[in-house]
Amino acid sequence: MYLFFLYLMALFYGVAGANHFINPRFYLRIIPPFLPFPHAINWVSGAAEILLGVLLLFPATRTWAAWGIIALLIAVFPANVYHLWARGAGMKVPLWGLWVRLPVQGLFIWWAYLYT
Repeated sequence: MYLFFLYLMALFYGVAGANHFINPRFYLRIIPPFLPFPHAINWVSGAAEILLGVLLLFPATRTWAAWGIIALLIAVFPANVYHLWARGAGMKVPLWGLWVRLPVQGLFIWWAYLYT
C-alpha cells in the first residue's frame, strides 16, 4: 500500500506539473495579482511539481522530494486563498469547492510528510 500511494503521489504531481504548461491560463488566473512575473511563477511551479514527482520515485531523493512538495504546497497556498477571495477568478468553480480546497491542502502536506 505504501508504494501504491507513493506512485499515486508521484503521478499526481507529474500530471499537475505538466498541466501548468498544457493549460497555463488556469494557473495564471489564480496567481495573486500583487506577485510579479506570473508566467515565470507558473513555469517554475509546474517544473518543480514535475521534478519533485519524479524524485519521489527514487529512495535516495524521496525524503528531499517530500520536503520539497511540502514547501511547494505552502508556497502556493496564497494562490488558493486568492482563488477563493476572487470568487473563482472568473472560472465556474463552486465556492464550496474553493473552501474545501483550503483544508485539503493540509491533507496533501500530511500525505507528503508520510514520505519524509
